[in-house]
Amino acid sequence: MSADAPNPPVPDLLDAWRMVSARRGVAGKFPLAALTRLADALVDTAGEVVYSLDFGTDELRVPFVELRAEAALPLLCQRTLERFELPVTIEQRLGLFRAGGGLEEVDEAGLPPDYEALVVPENGMLSPATLVEDELILAIPVIPVKPGTEAMERDWPAEEAELERANPFAALAALKNKPDSSK
Repeated sequence: MSADAPNPPVPDLLDAWRMVSARRGVAGKFPLAALTRLADALVDTAGEVVYSLDFGTDELRVPFVELRAEAALPLLCQRTLERFELPVTIEQRLGLFRAGGGLEEVDEAGLPPDYEALVVPENGMLSPATLVEDELILAIPVIPVKPGTEAMERDWPAEEAELERANPFAALAALKNKPDSSK
C-alpha cells in the first residue's frame, strides 16, 4: 500500500486485547456532530476531530492505548457571550484492565503515574468514538472564556463598593474590627 493511499475506515468497535497483542493502531476522524454527548456542551457542531489510537504493552507489561486527538471546539465565552473555537490537543495514555477481575486484571493503583485507568468491558470491545468523546468532554473548561478577554478586566476593573457587596462576610469583618462597647 502506498503512503498516499487513504486509511481504511475505523470499525465502530475494536477488540482491545487483540489490538494490544498485535501492537496495532488506528487513525481516523469524526464530525463533531457524531459525538452526541459532547454536542450538548458545544455552541454548534461545526468541525471535526482527528484522532489516533495506538495499542501496546509497556516495559512493565501494562497493556495500554495511547490516544491522540485534535479538534477546535466551538464554545460560548462566558464573558462576552460570543462563539469562539477552543483548540484542543490531547495526548493520553490509558492503562487497560479488565472488568470483573481475573489473572489479567491490573490494579488501577499499580498504574504508572502518567497513565489513566480504563476499564475494558468483559467482551473486550472498545468504541473509538466513545474514547475520543470522553477525553474531549474532559478537555472542556468549566467556564469557557475566549482568549484575550482578560483585557476587559484590566480596562474596566470592578469598583471597590461592588467588590464589598460581592463578599457576604464583609459586614462580619467590619463588626470584628469594631471596638467592643460592652466592656
